[in-house]
Amino acid sequence: MSDFVVSARKYRPQTFDTVVGQKSITGTLKNAIKKEHLAQAFLFCGSRGVGKTTTARILAKTINCTQRTENTEACDKCDSCESFNSGASLNVYELDAASNNSVEDIRGLIDQVRIAPQLGDFKVYIIDEVHMLSTNAFNAFLKTLEEPPKHAIFILATTEKHKIIPTILSRCQIFDFSRITVKDITEHLAEISKKEKVKAEIEALHLIAMKADGALRDALSVFDQMVTFSGNKLTYNQVIENLHILDYDYFFKFVDFTEKEDIPGSLLLFNEILEKGFDAHNFLSGLSSHYRNLLVCKDDRSATLLEVPEQTQKRYIEQSKGIPYHTITRALYALSKADNTYKSSKNPRLLVEVALMELCSLKQEQEKKKP
Repeated sequence: MSDFVVSARKYRPQTFDTVVGQKSITGTLKNAIKKEHLAQAFLFCGSRGVGKTTTARILAKTINCTQRTENTEACDKCDSCESFNSGASLNVYELDAASNNSVEDIRGLIDQVRIAPQLGDFKVYIIDEVHMLSTNAFNAFLKTLEEPPKHAIFILATTEKHKIIPTILSRCQIFDFSRITVKDITEHLAEISKKEKVKAEIEALHLIAMKADGALRDALSVFDQMVTFSGNKLTYNQVIENLHILDYDYFFKFVDFTEKEDIPGSLLLFNEILEKGFDAHNFLSGLSSHYRNLLVCKDDRSATLLEVPEQTQKRYIEQSKGIPYHTITRALYALSKADNTYKSSKNPRLLVEVALMELCSLKQEQEKKKP
């Protein structure tokens, strides 16, 4: 049987310092542990794959560690840490509220709360997807959450904060986990590539990071998929082919065609994209993003907002130099209009083609407006 372990599990952070993209939250939690100012109820909010449950486990492990480091990290050597690492710790109780959301499940948890820890100072109760609890379960949980025993700490995690009732929110210290930036994900994937001895182009890793949309777990899953597909050498072209993503080159070519007012060329290129199996609506969205990036590049101060590899950023800056502000904003308006009417259109292809013709005619419009 294979010993393969997916990267999301193999490289799951074990200390606060290894959590990716949540420095403000991990820093606050470390200070709270150091100064012994721990709340008795935490609510970790944020989209999927940003480190909520991982941070909850690290917090549970660290507060019971008997030999914490100077940097307020778990030692991984004491009895408490070893029992936690082996999955045998009796001080950490995890409940998946998605499948255990009844009053009986919460009452079972409340019964556990009364029992003091046998090893360490705290018993930690991690409730994942807490918004899935039924109304009756929430009500049964309220009293315990309001007046918990000194040894009990609750960590609630949710992707949908708005579904948590106000009486629960008011009893918790709330931490909002942000989506992880493309830069942070790319750097993390580069480190894993070195450890796994995978030669990966930075552009390929950047593309995976963008595809993940702020979720590190998704990025690691896609990375595993790409390595399985390509072996120990991961290239930009392989990622584009396997994930079925439109290359930046297409959008650069389109803008060049619009600047030359080459309507036939733009229509032929659009047809080539459709023949390769790409969705017209995704193309429309991608072209809008391309014009947005060109607008951002017009000023050095806003150029930092670009989430693209350095080489691609240079291409954006170079292309944006020859296009006036008003042309880019007019193009964005035309693409936005086409995007809004795409779903209700009976002939989506014609809609996109008309939008492309409009983009190729922007210079003529500007000439007519001149006195």
